[in-house]
Amino acid sequence: MLNPEECVLVVVDVQGRLARVVQQSERLHQKLDALVKGLQLFDIPILWLEQLPDKLGSTSEELAQVLTRSCNPINKQHFSAWQANDFRAKLSDMPQKQVILVGIETHICVYQTCMDLLENGYETHLVIDATSSREEANRLCGIQMMLACGAKQTNVESLLFELQQQATGDRFKALLRLIK
Repeated sequence: MLNPEECVLVVVDVQGRLARVVQQSERLHQKLDALVKGLQLFDIPILWLEQLPDKLGSTSEELAQVLTRSCNPINKQHFSAWQANDFRAKLSDMPQKQVILVGIETHICVYQTCMDLLENGYETHLVIDATSSREEANRLCGIQMMLACGAKQTNVESLLFELQQQATGDRFKALLRLIK
């Protein structure tokens, strides 16, 4: 089970024109919005990545507005976030060992980041409805590859209620508003 004190969210490259042309882009943005806002209710730290933003563009404006409440973007040039020194240093300095992984593209940057996280001892939870690729077949292949290597599969709603554990309180009411 996920434990809020042991979790960190990693948001991979939801930026530029690519963020608008991936499969079900609008739905992806809705799920990411709910997830980020939900995790902020638990005070879960967030590491937000951008792949070559000067060339590929910045994070989608609506997602960036939500993320800037908790963090600033980390630039990277490698497909895997682990290869970015700033990311690796920040994550390594955190006590959290459960990584909640989301972003685009599922079969490239999310996949390679996941592989490095698993190799370095992080329990990695792939939020499948908060990932996407330009082609659905590539997204599905990326998910299968990560699961075969030990990543755990979840979705936004299951994850938020797993963290919440009880159907009472103000946070539960706030979570209900986010997913409806």
